[in-house]
Amino acid sequence: MAPLPATQRDRLRDLLVRHPVARAQELRNAGIAAATIARAVKDGEVERVGRGLYQRPDATIDVAHALAETAKRIPKGVIAMVSALAFHGLTDQMPRKVWVAIGPGDWSPVSSYPPTRIVRFSEKYLRQGVEHHMISGVSVPIYSIPKTLADLFRNSKLVDRSVAVEGLRAALDLRKATPAEIGQAAKAGGAWRIMRPYLEALTFNG
Repeated sequence: MAPLPATQRDRLRDLLVRHPVARAQELRNAGIAAATIARAVKDGEVERVGRGLYQRPDATIDVAHALAETAKRIPKGVIAMVSALAFHGLTDQMPRKVWVAIGPGDWSPVSSYPPTRIVRFSEKYLRQGVEHHMISGVSVPIYSIPKTLADLFRNSKLVDRSVAVEGLRAALDLRKATPAEIGQAAKAGGAWRIMRPYLEALTFNG
């Protein structure tokens, strides 16, 4: 078993190598004092990217990394809508904000980095179809493909219907979900009446 790094600064470096995105509480739990974190930020060794959220300056920032940071900042949230669709590789759109679903009474964070688009789902829909994916050492809750498609069709006022249809077509063409799985999620997610003609057309004509 490898020995623990000797100094707080060493522990800070080690933790940010293993977990590229870290919350202040996690750093404190590792025995790293706030003063040590502040000095590392001042020295340019650590970058503060949001309230209580830290990473190395040379950390690679990409779409998946933004999802990990968002999961850290909004622990009760679930990556949803266009962001979930993009994560699953079912759209060419790269959303400029991370879409996150939270409950009707959950705290909505103040805008920070990365920028987020909050949607509120009732408890009935919030806990359906949640998967967990490891990204940058973070377990990120993301809606499954069938659940994401149901949400997109149900919330056409938030996202253009063409995005939902594009995602549905891609899911079928790439065989990332079966018509039965998609239809079941649509029925559970209150989107079956809207989705049904599109699913039937794409299934029968595909």
